[in-house]
Amino acid sequence: MKNAVLSAAILLSIGAATAAPAPVADISSGSTDERVARLERILKAKQQSEFQTQQRLDTLQQEVLDLRGLTEQQNYQIEQMLQRQRQLYDDIANLSTKLVQTPVASSASVSSSGSSSTLSETASYEQALNLVLKQKRYDEAIPAFSAFTKNYPNSTYSANANYWLGQLLYNKGEFTSAKEAFSTVVDRFKESNKRGDSLVKLGMIAEKTGVPSSAKSYYQRVLKEYANSAAARIAQQQLNAL
Repeated sequence: MKNAVLSAAILLSIGAATAAPAPVADISSGSTDERVARLERILKAKQQSEFQTQQRLDTLQQEVLDLRGLTEQQNYQIEQMLQRQRQLYDDIANLSTKLVQTPVASSASVSSSGSSSTLSETASYEQALNLVLKQKRYDEAIPAFSAFTKNYPNSTYSANANYWLGQLLYNKGEFTSAKEAFSTVVDRFKESNKRGDSLVKLGMIAEKTGVPSSAKSYYQRVLKEYANSAAARIAQQQLNAL
């Protein structure tokens, strides 16, 4: 039996010597028990080295995953910024077009009676948007967007106004009101380019309020309805973290 153990240990020690340099040990001298003891020490050292190597690999793998997640988050934030910029340009273009198309008689009416409904709607939205993008007065932007959504529920700007309102409320931790705003975008404006992002936000709100099953459902909807989008990437990242 000792000879069999000795033979197996010799073979394993050869593998250990190949995998990593080790101090030279004479395993042919001494009694059988002494040689077995020396080989056992060599094997133990090899196992310890392999364990430490695996620990380092696991740590490196986790760091790679963390960096990948950070990259996804940054990509999403960049995409959000680009979308907001494009939306702002579109809003400005729409405002310019409407002002050019306003008849002269209507302009006279604006001068005498205040403002037309179209100009008031656009100006109200632009004012609320400027509070966020230009003036950074976020607390004042909340009632401005809230008033706009109530005064112009069917406006072409309504989906964006609700999204902005939800985002501002979310940043303040007012999740119940934020959920209502994002849900309005999801339920009433199915063609809006803010709908996928609103679903992601609803998932995040569900997570923060302790309803992970609901969060998972929202993220899965994003993956199904907006595959390959920036919103889908962040939804997948959130799912992986659940």
